[in-house]
Amino acid sequence: MSRAPSAAAKSVELYDFRRPTTLAREHSRVLELAFETFARQWGTQLTAKVRLVSQVTCEQVTMVTYDEYAAGLPAHTAMVLCELADTEPKAVIQFPTTAALSWVTHMLGGNGAAHDLPERKFTPLEQVLVRRLIDDALEDLRYSLGPLLVTGIGVSGIQYNSQFAQAAATRDLMIVASFTIRMGDEIAPATLAMPSEVLLPQLGAASPTKSAANVRELLHDQLAQVPVEVALQVTPAMVRPSTILSLAAGDLIPLPHPAHRPFALIVDGVQLARAAVGSNGSRLACVVVNTEENPS
Repeated sequence: MSRAPSAAAKSVELYDFRRPTTLAREHSRVLELAFETFARQWGTQLTAKVRLVSQVTCEQVTMVTYDEYAAGLPAHTAMVLCELADTEPKAVIQFPTTAALSWVTHMLGGNGAAHDLPERKFTPLEQVLVRRLIDDALEDLRYSLGPLLVTGIGVSGIQYNSQFAQAAATRDLMIVASFTIRMGDEIAPATLAMPSEVLLPQLGAASPTKSAANVRELLHDQLAQVPVEVALQVTPAMVRPSTILSLAAGDLIPLPHPAHRPFALIVDGVQLARAAVGSNGSRLACVVVNTEENPS
């Protein structure tokens, strides 16, 4: 007879409501737009420097702990650690070393494909060229994030083992953007991880709420700002289809609207008032002469 596991055997993980592990929808959309802009800028920069048509696409933006982020990376990969002013956790730009070696090969005039290159560390010359590419990418990142990134950022080093590269504490929250880099016929994944404490303060409150006590006034104020189309309309005339089909330039259609009677003031098909034609400087205008109650 099997026993149910005891309560002591269950692992309980405390949830810190001050540091939620999911992005609010409003925050997520703002960050997605910023990282999509960065992806376009990065692709343009790679095309110019590598001299091969490149395209970078932002796939998704999530918020996870650094431990989760590092666990999802390949064991051997290029991780460019970037220091942020007044912040202990570092940002990370990660991509396969083979992809970076292919970029360097093209920059030096070669045509080596990433799948033909070995997985290895960069030589001093290769590291200088890769770092130059990342410096330019960081400029694009500053431009794309704009007011979201209020601190300086710069390359501090390159690591090749995702398990040993301690860019942040294991429980630190990171905003991670995943990218696909297409260069010619080659496709490589890449990620950009930023400490959440650097970006979230500039995003404001996630879901600001207001008291429902004055909801009627709030709704009235909001509706009062909605633009609507206003039109002046004469009394419609009834004509036969044969009259319409035989119309020619110069023909006259008599209208039943008396010349002395104001026009109908129409808003979204509903008559709200009557108004006479006038002018305001060099523009036509109408003068409201009376309003009409409309219970519907």
